[in-house]
Amino acid sequence: MKNSLETKLGIFVVLAVFAAWIIVETLGSADWFHHGYHVIAQFNTVQDLKPGDRVKMAGVEIGRVEDIKLTDSKVSVIMKLHDDAMVKTDSKASIKFTGLMGQNFVAIDFGSPGETTVKDGTEITTVEQPDLSAIMTKLDGAVDGIQNMTKTFASDDIHNLFGPLGDFFKSHKDQLAATIANVTNITGQIAAGQGTVGKLIYDDALYSSALATVTNLQTTAANANDMIASVKLIVTNAAAGQGTIGKLLTDEALYHAATGSMTNLNQILIKINQGNGTIGKLVNDQEFYRNAKLSLQKLDKAADGLEDTGPLSVIGIMANQFGL
Repeated sequence: MKNSLETKLGIFVVLAVFAAWIIVETLGSADWFHHGYHVIAQFNTVQDLKPGDRVKMAGVEIGRVEDIKLTDSKVSVIMKLHDDAMVKTDSKASIKFTGLMGQNFVAIDFGSPGETTVKDGTEITTVEQPDLSAIMTKLDGAVDGIQNMTKTFASDDIHNLFGPLGDFFKSHKDQLAATIANVTNITGQIAAGQGTVGKLIYDDALYSSALATVTNLQTTAANANDMIASVKLIVTNAAAGQGTIGKLLTDEALYHAATGSMTNLNQILIKINQGNGTIGKLVNDQEFYRNAKLSLQKLDKAADGLEDTGPLSVIGIMANQFGL
């Protein structure tokens, strides 16, 4: 009987320990039975995170929060991760929650594929998430503001705000109705292709004309491009000394010949100005100028005398001159 009681008591203790272990594992309050390594993350705030909360990567649990400490205006979260958890040196940790009423957990991203994995005691970078309580406080404030705003719009205030507008519509009811009817008529005519605007929208001839104009503009632009290309070719050939213009621009012999001609012309002009040579005397001799002026005066008088004697006298004078 005694052995039977001890056996039952032993079985009960074993079952109680096993149940306690299951409860502890389910609640996540300890992680004594898993081997692994530790990583550290520094946060400004951990919100409602507590030791025993899960650490996840892409939604898969890879460890638990082992301890939370305050250090130098930061909150140090010490996490124990499983041996097979591949956390990279550039992985980032953030605190998230499973729902509005859910449990908080630490989420760690994959990091870069080429980076090495962390070692025990490594500190990883963190990403701060918005504080849910602060967000709810702001939402609560916004709701209160909306409620206060709606309270200010009492029936009297609404009447004062929209009353003049309603009176305006009532007093101009006929004019507004006529205006709406005119707008409806105009839009109907436009939709039917009537009037200038309707023809502009629906007339195919206008479309064809516009298309032809655009085509002509494109052709003109193409011709202009061809002309510019031709000018560029001419300038290039001239710079290379090709063609008449190119030879005129680049031929040294022509340059020297032109320079010599200009020199000779300059010397001739100098001699003319100095009164040398026949042309120089004709240009600069004052005696020649006076003789030429005197001859012109005599010729003018002779012409006047011939004009007074008449045609027969002129013929007689000419006959006497020739001995007829």
